[in-house]
Amino acid sequence: MTSQPPDALDNYQARFERRWSHLTRPHVRALAWLLDAPDLLDPASPHWQGRIASLGAMTPETADWLAALEQDPIPLEAALGTRHYSRLGLYAEKLMAFYFAEHGKLVAHGLQVRANRNDTVGEFDFLLRDGDDLVHIEFATKFYLLDAGSAGADFNGLIGPNLADTLGAKMRKIFDKQLSLASHPAAQPLLPQPVARAQALVKGWLFYPGGEGAPAMSGISQPHCHGDWITLRQAEDLAGDCYAIMPRLHWLAPLKMRADGVAMNKQELLAALREHMAQLATPVMVAELRREGEWLVERRRGFAVPDDWRSQAAQRRRDGTLPA
Repeated sequence: MTSQPPDALDNYQARFERRWSHLTRPHVRALAWLLDAPDLLDPASPHWQGRIASLGAMTPETADWLAALEQDPIPLEAALGTRHYSRLGLYAEKLMAFYFAEHGKLVAHGLQVRANRNDTVGEFDFLLRDGDDLVHIEFATKFYLLDAGSAGADFNGLIGPNLADTLGAKMRKIFDKQLSLASHPAAQPLLPQPVARAQALVKGWLFYPGGEGAPAMSGISQPHCHGDWITLRQAEDLAGDCYAIMPRLHWLAPLKMRADGVAMNKQELLAALREHMAQLATPVMVAELRREGEWLVERRRGFAVPDDWRSQAAQRRRDGTLPA
């Protein structure tokens, strides 16, 4: 989503649609994205010291399994239950827990470790069976905006849209605390055997200032999913003619909606963004759409942010609520 005119994009969204055009159910598409999207972090980079997990290439059997879920989503819907998911991370975890369970890998999901009744030490996102090994996986789905010429080795220039964290702070927490959970004495009675390895599995999208493109960053997977971010004022220069504001639970996979769904032209989008910014002053995820038969399919995506978003980030750094 930039101010550039529509063109023949061959980006991640186009490749996803070519491969998964037969998937139309949002839960199934979200699961397909989690399983098939490029890693956000490069597992081979020395920066991560071998502590980044990867699902690897999808097998034809898994692709067939996803196609079967499209035809009969009842098992997936039953696993998700009827609850309303307010947190995207929890929704993504539930999707992954379903996949691991269906493929005979899941030992435990969301297993809490307590030193005593009132002292929770931590929680295992996933304990998985890998051959004879027990593996601890910390799982995260993250969305960060670049607020610098380069994120630097500490990745504190990649900031959450609501200015609550950075990629650097998130990974330090995972590495320094969460991946060492299996060594805590309170965890020992909960484990059927010693943990052979503990790694982080990280999926997500990064967003770069509109028109600047994605810079190469050591530690970031070269083919990672990415989009743009623009200010409300810059949104006036958008060149597309069909848009949708994306609810948070739809942020994972490229958006696909029926052509009679709630899409907006540019002026309707600008009006909706102005109203939102006046009331909440928080970033909004927007998808630019193209028509494919009876469907509207995401061409590209980006965040529209308040005009003072960068100055808000700078103030939070001065206040110490964001790492400098």
